[in-house]
Amino acid sequence: IYTIKWSPTGSLTNNPNTPLILASASFDATIKLWDPEPGKCVHTLTAHNDPVYSVAFSPNGEYLASGSFDKCLHIWSVKDGKLVQTYEGGGGIFEVCWNKDGDKVAACFSNNTVCVIDFVSGKPI
Repeated sequence: IYTIKWSPTGSLTNNPNTPLILASASFDATIKLWDPEPGKCVHTLTAHNDPVYSVAFSPNGEYLASGSFDKCLHIWSVKDGKLVQTYEGGGGIFEVCWNKDGDKVAACFSNNTVCVIDFVSGKPI
């Protein structure tokens, strides 16, 4: 496991009616979504081909962005674990993050570029 992130959901959050989830990203190119209460893996996300260095939940907790050294930014549905969107950049991805409104995702690449993706269109801005 390389990194972990908590979802912005659960009691005492802005999204109290959505369950709390923990995401883990790994060198084996997988991402796991965990229900922390029983410690149970609810989804294993497997579209990356190289280590996953970064994951970030959308502000409403409905989506998870992931970045890998395979040059792909993937966006997943947290609810069903399905791949929603993919953007391929010019280098491995070290970090991904959402804006506060949840309509843009940024990624920084190993080729010294930063790209902002419009979540609605799936295209770079």
